[in-house]
Amino acid sequence: MTTPRNHSRSSVWLTAFLLGVTAGPLTWPAFTADLRDDVRTRVAQEYPSLDSLYKHLHAHPELSLQEKETAKRIGDELEQAGLQVTRGVGRNGVVGVLRNGVGPTVLVRTDLDALPVKEQTGLPYSSTAQAKDEKGETVSVMHACGHDVHMTVFVGTARLLAQLKNRWQGTLVMIGQPAEERGKGARAMLGDGLFARFPKPNYCLALHSSAALPSGSVGYVEGFAMANVDSVNVTIRGVGGHGAWPHTTKDPIVLAAQMILALQTIVSRETSPGEPAVVTVGSIHGGTKHNIIPDEVKLQLTLRSYTDEVRKHTLDSIHRITRGLAAAAGVTEDKYPLVTLEDEFTPATYNNPELTRRAAAAIKRWIGDANVVAQKPVMGGEDFGEYGRTQDKIPVCLLWLGAVNPEVYKEHITTGKALPSLHSAQFAPLPEPTIKTGVAAMTAAVLDLLGNKITN
Repeated sequence: MTTPRNHSRSSVWLTAFLLGVTAGPLTWPAFTADLRDDVRTRVAQEYPSLDSLYKHLHAHPELSLQEKETAKRIGDELEQAGLQVTRGVGRNGVVGVLRNGVGPTVLVRTDLDALPVKEQTGLPYSSTAQAKDEKGETVSVMHACGHDVHMTVFVGTARLLAQLKNRWQGTLVMIGQPAEERGKGARAMLGDGLFARFPKPNYCLALHSSAALPSGSVGYVEGFAMANVDSVNVTIRGVGGHGAWPHTTKDPIVLAAQMILALQTIVSRETSPGEPAVVTVGSIHGGTKHNIIPDEVKLQLTLRSYTDEVRKHTLDSIHRITRGLAAAAGVTEDKYPLVTLEDEFTPATYNNPELTRRAAAAIKRWIGDANVVAQKPVMGGEDFGEYGRTQDKIPVCLLWLGAVNPEVYKEHITTGKALPSLHSAQFAPLPEPTIKTGVAAMTAAVLDLLGNKITN
């Protein structure tokens, strides 16, 4: 990802917004300045309880498909804000609706789940939670991807928009989505009638914590922002035997080595250089002893792409290459490699360019141009893209929310010291001003999309 420039100027703009002072010439219309001042005051009033909520969520994470208590808390928060809440959508999903006259419908989404990571941040509100994973194994659990920030900003946005009903008209749909980390939550909610049982949105918005942007900034990407993610299992079958008599075997370990190298040609020699793609073999397991040639070897692959065409070509090529090499080694057809696709597919997130430009422009008017920075697309995955892939082709936009302590970020820029990444046991978002910036940014974007309140 790219990094924002002129951060000292950025900090001045942010300070101006949060403290209510002028940091240079402002060009917003009078009504926008008045609304901005109102939001700034309300954010400050809400922040103590939002900070408490954030620390509670951080200390009490739940794994994907186990988010019952998290969903209950988010549902309760939406009800207290005045939204009509439906629970259990797509298993643990929550939907809150606030109707406020005739106008556009805007959907805002947060994710609810955490990761099987043992926290090592040393924070006083660190997670010590443990849970049983899908295999029945006990694992530590942590919000290592910032979903606790997402939920807190989500609740703050719901509160402010409910309080500001006299300034907009239309319909607000707020959804708490389970199982983002498993790539299953968005499909589950859509499959449970999200766009049929509830008001169908004209626009869908979300944000994601960034481990590469300073707190107080917002990043945006037009077009493809995040990638298709596929998990593929390959079982390479052979004929085992004694290591001293390899000629009597069909060695799957040698085949695995050949296949790992050959699979790299999918990107380097079969995919156009202008089309991003990744084929990574993340795991290889086979054999039990020095002098035994095993019967099989297992590979686990992660595939990344942006377009459906590149994704299909990559998957087809894996089948072709693995079967071809097995045949060349003399493996009989009944023992050709087994290639299976996990059901945790995450589609690419394509940010509608027009919606993204509009959201970025609205946020710039609230927190200053220097705080809102263009970013490059990444090969990470996010199932938020599902909401834009239904037959309705609803415009979606996912924004990046800077979460790094500005002093730590400055040290990173000046010395090259690495920053903890998303999914790291050391990832620790700076609550303030990250949460305040997120609430202000999302509120600004939603208000820009909703209709202005008509008064007589």
